[in-house]
Amino acid sequence: MTGDSPDMLARLKATLPANWFADSTPTLDGLLTGLAQLWSHLYAQIRFVREQTRIASATLGFLDAISQDFFGSALPRRLAEPDVNFRSRIQAELTRERNTRQAIISVLTDLTGRAPTVFEPARPADAGAWGGPLGYGSGGGYGNLALPFQCFVTAYRARGNGIAQVAGYATPAGGYGVGALEYGSLAMIQGQITDADIEAAIARVMPTSAVAWTCIAN
Repeated sequence: MTGDSPDMLARLKATLPANWFADSTPTLDGLLTGLAQLWSHLYAQIRFVREQTRIASATLGFLDAISQDFFGSALPRRLAEPDVNFRSRIQAELTRERNTRQAIISVLTDLTGRAPTVFEPARPADAGAWGGPLGYGSGGGYGNLALPFQCFVTAYRARGNGIAQVAGYATPAGGYGVGALEYGSLAMIQGQITDADIEAAIARVMPTSAVAWTCIAN
């Protein structure tokens, strides 16, 4: 295999003049193997460093450093989040659409897995009009041209998976003195998407001159 100890040994022996040594050279091989192992280690280090310079191949703390370089503290690794998931979030954030209605829908759908509801009171397609597809008594909402550059967002929390190794209250495996039951908190849910995460995601894609009035629901 390229770069391993036998490969490096063969490369070192290939640089020696022909006919200087016999076909079997155990003493020479022993000497050169020590050098070959060193070069093999250096080659592995070079490959590792090279991989950490690209998002597609970076791992561990190097991915965290990449996220910090591009986004500051806005996109940290979630609790126990594997590299492949974190990498996907970094790549998605680099090319994310911003400053549009679709940007709000996209960022919240990616974050929570649930599409939000967005209502713009100054947008006829949302509020409707007399004689239009949306009107009085129909779906939509009251329009208001006095609210330009504003929207109302109903974001939905992610459907969590609970707390590992802890049963729910009143289940057969959990109860007072029975099963793996304990007092929990939202902080104990691995990968939990908090309300603050949802608000921060909206703020990252909103134009600075616009306002998103946000309601977060289950």
